[in-house]
Amino acid sequence: MAIPTAQEKVLGRVDNFGAGPAALPTGVLLRMQEEMLNYAGTGMSVFEISHRSEAYNRLQAAAVERLRRLLQIPEDYRVLFLQGGASLQFAMVAQNFISSGRKGAYVLTGTWAEKAYQEAGRVAPVRVAASTKDEGYRRLPEEAEIQVEDSDAYLHFTSNNTIMGSQWPVIPTPAGVPVVVDMSSDILSRPVPIRDYHLVYAGAQKNLGVAGLTVVILKDSWLEENPGVHLPKILSYKTHADADSRYNTPPVFAVYALEKVLEWVEEQGGLVALAERNRKKAEMLYTVIDASDGFYTGVVDPAVRSQMNVTFRLANEDLTREFVAAAKQAGMVGLGGHRSVGGCRASLYNAVNLDACARLCEFMRDFARKHRG
Repeated sequence: MAIPTAQEKVLGRVDNFGAGPAALPTGVLLRMQEEMLNYAGTGMSVFEISHRSEAYNRLQAAAVERLRRLLQIPEDYRVLFLQGGASLQFAMVAQNFISSGRKGAYVLTGTWAEKAYQEAGRVAPVRVAASTKDEGYRRLPEEAEIQVEDSDAYLHFTSNNTIMGSQWPVIPTPAGVPVVVDMSSDILSRPVPIRDYHLVYAGAQKNLGVAGLTVVILKDSWLEENPGVHLPKILSYKTHADADSRYNTPPVFAVYALEKVLEWVEEQGGLVALAERNRKKAEMLYTVIDASDGFYTGVVDPAVRSQMNVTFRLANEDLTREFVAAAKQAGMVGLGGHRSVGGCRASLYNAVNLDACARLCEFMRDFARKHRG
């Protein structure tokens, strides 16, 4: 499925370092193009097929099976395909799993972790178990800083902080409390111990596929203990589990894109191979930043630097704007930092290959040389 860099350039494609919706593998896009008018011999586009059809039955089953294989999801966990993005999960988790006398405990490590906490607090009692907000989210809490209480319904983490550029090397799992993880921006980038968590959720638009789909991986026993009978049916996980993710019409094309991306991941050698490739990409870029004598400066503690979202700053806003504009002119897009923090950010999701990363590194070295005189 892989296509040589030269052919990618003939196709007029840029190097996409955007944070999401993010780059898709070129081979996946071409395969979608080939199937666009006639999916799996149906004579219809995947945009047109019914979510009750045999073609979709096979498609969804294949996507679930590939995801189970790649993440080694235990048999006693459900895989759900939902909508509403990770943002809907902020509320759904709290509504389904915080019962009377309980609280949701949140580890605040960045903007999205904070938003998860705030949204959960609109529908149920919550508390902060640990936070590095006072330090600008430039580091992650030590495990000893995370305060777990007997009344905690769960402990919520954000595995990778897309905006600030930090990532948990290993997510803490204190004994006696279910762990919930938002993995939207680093799922499928490395092997993870799903068995250690009660619930994992992830928006698809970074490593899984296209916007419109949210994957939820949920422990059966926890679901059965918390059936959400008091909720509107569409907000209950059990509703979606009982309906095989088809209580309402699922995002068929987004599930199709997921299945194609998962096939590509398997062709790349799975998560162990991708983890090594992602490590190399991040190392290349952080080496340029650290060797620039301060021309580029990293944002977060080097011990918790993200391998998915590399954040850095230049001397001032004018130079930053010039850098982003020059990079775009050179065929590299998506390098501006999030509007809330500024600076620069290069997102190195699975579909961003080593060649693209090498081009960015060379551009950064050249840009620094030119502006040092």
